[in-house]
Amino acid sequence: MLDQFAAKREASQTQSRLLTSIRQQPAWRRYQQMAWILRHEGMAGAVDRLRAKAATALEPRTPRPIVRDEDILRADFDNHVPQPFERPGPDEIITLNWIMTAPNAGSGGHTTIFRIIRHLEANGYRNRVYFYDARLASIEPYVAVLRDYYGFHGPVERFNGAMADANGVVATSWPTAYAAYSTASLGKRFYFVQDFEPDFYAVSADRILAENTYHMGFHAITAGRWLAQKLSIEFAMAADPFEFGCDTTSYFNRNEPRTGIAFYARPGTPRRGYELGLLALQLFAARRPDIDIHLYGEAVGPLPFKATDHGLSSPKALNDLYNICFAGLSLSLTNVSLVPLEMLASGCIPILNDAVHNRMVIDDPHVHYAAPTPQALARSLETVVSMPDFTAYSNAAAQSQHGLRWEGAGEAVDTALRNVLQAQPDTAKW
Repeated sequence: MLDQFAAKREASQTQSRLLTSIRQQPAWRRYQQMAWILRHEGMAGAVDRLRAKAATALEPRTPRPIVRDEDILRADFDNHVPQPFERPGPDEIITLNWIMTAPNAGSGGHTTIFRIIRHLEANGYRNRVYFYDARLASIEPYVAVLRDYYGFHGPVERFNGAMADANGVVATSWPTAYAAYSTASLGKRFYFVQDFEPDFYAVSADRILAENTYHMGFHAITAGRWLAQKLSIEFAMAADPFEFGCDTTSYFNRNEPRTGIAFYARPGTPRRGYELGLLALQLFAARRPDIDIHLYGEAVGPLPFKATDHGLSSPKALNDLYNICFAGLSLSLTNVSLVPLEMLASGCIPILNDAVHNRMVIDDPHVHYAAPTPQALARSLETVVSMPDFTAYSNAAAQSQHGLRWEGAGEAVDTALRNVLQAQPDTAKW
């Protein structure tokens, strides 16, 4: 939307600056540079260099913060007085303020949030949304996304330090936790945690700031048991998990002939292990050139093997893709994504990196776990495509997802919220 237009305009301006810079060099110098690159790196190397320069030129000179300094400075854990909250009666409407970053269509984290919100609305909750992001110039394009894509028609405002009072205030990411902590608005503080966000960063201030949000005393509601266990043990947080559901109306097995494998490729998201998956696919492509290779998630550009790059795809397109694939490679270096469950529902067998955060959340016998090495992952893909009884195995995998309803996740969140809000502690606190 507006961000995309701005990005295209900036890319065009960057290309113009690059060409101007090249033209301003002496002719002999330009010729010498190009001749050396072509001789040593070929045309592909020249293209890669130009792309790298363009990417560097697009980077902001000073990163714009996603958290307001004043909200971080107000997060004084040693001198904080929690706001009280009103406890609803058994038959009273529960009002929640959700603080979130502005969504794009197709965002996995926002998709889960609004699945839960829709369930709560159907069970008598009143929900409000507050956008929090220090970089936002306008919220209007994102309000339209909320209405048209996510189907949310409740109140939407920009967070500017204050909110209407509510029974509960729900942070949905580490930046929004600072907003929830700093505001004086009444409401029990909850933290809707879908991943361990400090692991999104190398050793840095952002990593520390993200980790500090688990010391704010919020009640966590987590996507899966691994996060609930981790937050409880390492940060002494009260935490209730919900199990993932699966949208079996969008993902289902059509029992079509299968000819390929799929890779959930997210080069811009380090926790999805793109480079590791690419190395595994190189090995697989050399051993099984008869099997088609498909990539999706983000457009990735040139590859060292033959493959079809689908880029960002709709649920319908993904179901079509899964139904022509024996297996799907989906790597998660932090909390597992929804992708493996959706693959299973389509009869496509997921290959995951073996890790406790994956096994604890997705406990399905049809998921194939492999050591996080290119060799082990490639062998696991080969094992699946070589199964003599694949059709029966695929049907059983799809059948295993029929009981996983998102309604179950919504019910777990509803129960957790009511238990906390309607409990009767000695004193009112977060």
